Amino acid sequence: MTGHPWSGWRAPRLPRPSGLTIRARLTLVYGGLFLAAGAALLGVTYVLVYQPSHHQVTTSAPGPGGARHDDQKITRSVDVVSRADPLTTLLAQGGIALAGVGGVAMALGWLIAGRLLQPLHQMTGTVRRIADAPAADRGLHERIALEGPNDEVKRLADTFDLMLDRFDQAFDGQRRFIANASHELRTPLALNQALLEVVVFRRTVPEEIRQMGETLMEINSRHEQLIDGLLLLARSENEILERSFVDLADIVEHVAARTPAGTVKVTVEPAEATTSGNPVLLERLVQNLVENGVRHNVDEGGWVRVSSRTGPDGSAVVEVANTGPVVPPYEVPTLFEPFRRLGGQRVATASHGAGLGLSIVRAVARAHGGGVSAEPRENGGLTVTVTLPPAVTVKRS
Repeated sequence: MTGHPWSGWRAPRLPRPSGLTIRARLTLVYGGLFLAAGAALLGVTYVLVYQPSHHQVTTSAPGPGGARHDDQKITRSVDVVSRADPLTTLLAQGGIALAGVGGVAMALGWLIAGRLLQPLHQMTGTVRRIADAPAADRGLHERIALEGPNDEVKRLADTFDLMLDRFDQAFDGQRRFIANASHELRTPLALNQALLEVVVFRRTVPEEIRQMGETLMEINSRHEQLIDGLLLLARSENEILERSFVDLADIVEHVAARTPAGTVKVTVEPAEATTSGNPVLLERLVQNLVENGVRHNVDEGGWVRVSSRTGPDGSAVVEVANTGPVVPPYEVPTLFEPFRRLGGQRVATASHGAGLGLSIVRAVARAHGGGVSAEPRENGGLTVTVTLPPAVTVKRS
């Protein structure tokens, strides 16, 4: 169904925040400003209280020798010393009080900053869930729906919800168009096939007409395959709601046994790999990979190896490797796009298929909450790995 095997492009994940958060920075700013203002106030108080009184009268008795100015000096020094003890106490107790109140202010600043930033956390959580969805259009139905005053943050959230509405409508319209167009095209193709068969299988038809009819039947068959692929692609992009227990080992054996391989040797290494999903879609996933491996192979001595296993985390893994032409690494990401083939070829042929097989593989894997990756083999061909979530165990009471 597709051009060349498999690519493993994955959507980039949003980076996690590093360093101090906005909440921590706001708390430090609030606390720092409070401490700076408190220290300034304490300093101004110290300066105002420290100013000595210059109109104080000396009443002490004259010292030896009757020197009057010595008595005044002694009196002033006593005045300064008498003010030093209260100022020291003021600084010590004021510093302790400022530190305590500063701690309370920083704690209140932390709580207030968290309260003010809560709408941003809600927006971030919604955006991250949409970005981490397994498919591009998965999760677009979710909205922020922020409540509160009509401030800058709410207007930003409402604008983001409007953008999600536009995206959701665009994806829904695209899926409906593909499905409706595919269904509408199947009817005339079926009529063409019936008419061509009537003409081709008549005994009185000349050989030239018969050959032309067989060619038209082959073209009609390729068009039917293309339409079936579009229908399956549109169906695969929808989330799988009804799931059943599936062992991929059974699917791998069944598909490998029924796929025509010609001169290509197909080997199977089935091992238990249980998951939950739609058995028909999962069989189509494996079938497309095996058919790609057979179709895009070497003329002599080619092989395809199909295996299933359980990953270290319990996930179900299907791996398909094959011999074939050398695939440049920069070509791998484009091979999952619809109607894309190796080297940018876009014309459908009988040998290269319609170019939808790998798009269907990716859509089915993502619809089941899994993913697909591919690596070029050094001597030609590719190794593709599909990873699906483990089977869900239903607990019975």
